[in-house]
Amino acid sequence: MKGYGGESDTEVLPVAIASTPGGTSWLAWVGTDEKVHLGQLDCEDQLVGTPVTYDGFDLQDVQADSKGGVLLITRKGDCGTGPLCGGESSPCNTMHMIRFDTTGQQVWDQQVTNLTDSRKGYSDGARFVWWYQHHGRLAYDGTNYAAYFGVAITVKNGSCVDIHEGDRMQVVNATTGNLVSGKGFEVGCSHAWTSRIVYDPAKKDFVTVCATDNDCRIAQPNPYRTVAASTCDGTLFGGDLVLADTGYWTAWSQGGTAKLSHFTTGAADKTVQPGASTQHPHLVTYGTDRMLLSWGSGSSTQAQILNRSTGAAIGSPLTLAVKDHNYTAFKAYEDGSVAYPAEGSTTSSIKVARVMPMS
Repeated sequence: MKGYGGESDTEVLPVAIASTPGGTSWLAWVGTDEKVHLGQLDCEDQLVGTPVTYDGFDLQDVQADSKGGVLLITRKGDCGTGPLCGGESSPCNTMHMIRFDTTGQQVWDQQVTNLTDSRKGYSDGARFVWWYQHHGRLAYDGTNYAAYFGVAITVKNGSCVDIHEGDRMQVVNATTGNLVSGKGFEVGCSHAWTSRIVYDPAKKDFVTVCATDNDCRIAQPNPYRTVAASTCDGTLFGGDLVLADTGYWTAWSQGGTAKLSHFTTGAADKTVQPGASTQHPHLVTYGTDRMLLSWGSGSSTQAQILNRSTGAAIGSPLTLAVKDHNYTAFKAYEDGSVAYPAEGSTTSSIKVARVMPMS
């Protein structure tokens, strides 16, 4: 597995996991062969069958449904000639949603950036994936998959082009693989990082948050709405976004201290500090009325169960015998458990940490 030692948003995401309706999992990882591998796990989190290999040098996320699932992966693209007005911005890569069936085989491939044979990365209006702040996440509404990710923005400036940075959300029909008209946005936050998305069945819509240096805050994009005010001192990071009993909880950090903010359509109505010292908190729904916050602590991971209505701690912190990664996500399962994929005892092995349901 490649990338577990690299912890920045500019580096490869090594591994991601997805829960299926039947309680099994799909596990995706980036190999040292510069390919994305996809394998099935049984209910004991053991690999079954032969993994499928996909072209792609970077992994963003994997989500699953009863008919298979979707990978979000990055592939090599072409910058073209430009010219740039100054500086460097390569590479110019493409982001793809790959639909796979219950055997892991590809059904369709939809690019969610906009490069073509005639529109290269350095063409005016291009939206591509570069080295900077490029990670993304997937969400599913039962019919469509949405991808929300960091994107490079090419803008003509006289006889040359400038490259800016923001984020982009695209929605694709799970059956046809076609982009859904009227959904998503070209650019949301700018400059942005830690793009997070969740589907809200009550609103019947996808909800997104970002960390941004536009007023230095955790915000909802398109249009901007401040969730939590902060400062741009290099220590502002978003964590994860989950459904609350009503509204949403988002984990984030400032100054190495984790925070949890509850909001509905704008500014947080409640922010709590759960006592976690980290720049990269992870948050996942856990059962029907709880959530689990986790963070790295040396060679292990600490986790705290929280009330999903109030954000209050439930019980004492847990210690999980896996190494944390800044940008890898826990995933929730229908039985009430949650799972996290991590590097195993060697770089050629993967270990799944699972917190079982709480009675």
